[in-house]
Amino acid sequence: MKKYQTKKRFGQHFLHDNNVINQIVSVIRPKVDDNVVEIGPGLGALTFPLLSHLEHIQLIEIDRDIIARLRALEDPRITIHPTDALKVDLSTLTSTEHSLRIVGNLPYNISTPLIFHLLESGHFIVDMHFMLQKEVVDRMVAVPNSKTYGRLSVMVQYLCQVDALFNVPKGAFSPPPKVESAVVSLRPWQKSPYSKTDFSTLSMLVNQAFMKRRKTVRNALKEMLTGEQIEQAGINPSLRPENLRVEDFVQLSLAVPQDKLGEQG
Repeated sequence: MKKYQTKKRFGQHFLHDNNVINQIVSVIRPKVDDNVVEIGPGLGALTFPLLSHLEHIQLIEIDRDIIARLRALEDPRITIHPTDALKVDLSTLTSTEHSLRIVGNLPYNISTPLIFHLLESGHFIVDMHFMLQKEVVDRMVAVPNSKTYGRLSVMVQYLCQVDALFNVPKGAFSPPPKVESAVVSLRPWQKSPYSKTDFSTLSMLVNQAFMKRRKTVRNALKEMLTGEQIEQAGINPSLRPENLRVEDFVQLSLAVPQDKLGEQG
């Protein structure tokens, strides 16, 4: 089979460093009967080391050439879903809640929207382990009062427990990307530490806040909440958005009047 040429339009950077691959497998700790789904398997650098621990793996792949290569293997342990990961319906991959273990070396250009798409069906997921741009991982795990803390930090941490595991050098990939990479673990909350709130309201409020992150909370959120309503939610209106914890944003989202939601939408 002829050598495969990576395609820029799919953001392909194939992992080839065996030490990094073994490190990823060791943190995933796959068990024989796990329902593992790999997004973007490429030429199988991670697929086959995972399969050495599994009875079966599901692969989501959009590149027809890679799909053809994988099908040519005729490996009964592999099920290929030839689809766009941004459109995949997790209910077609399992009928059991908290059963999917999702892994992947994600194209950096779709990583954030893809993670939010998957988390919309977070009740099907046990955990996710992804290779991402290090800058994105840094933002996911960021804490209040730091420059990297922002909308992504709040929204991802509201939905799941996030842990940055280790960094991966550019040379571990072919072709090498222009940015550093990192592996992150995301585990959707089975019992959330946060009060339940409307996700779209929280998303609008957090987005509004960080669009004006240098302003006070009072000024940043004036289209959604008055200073008095912010105080009643237990938040100091003179703080800046980057000073607020995830639970503070949740409390603010619960305070937003219904009529303000209509205006924002």
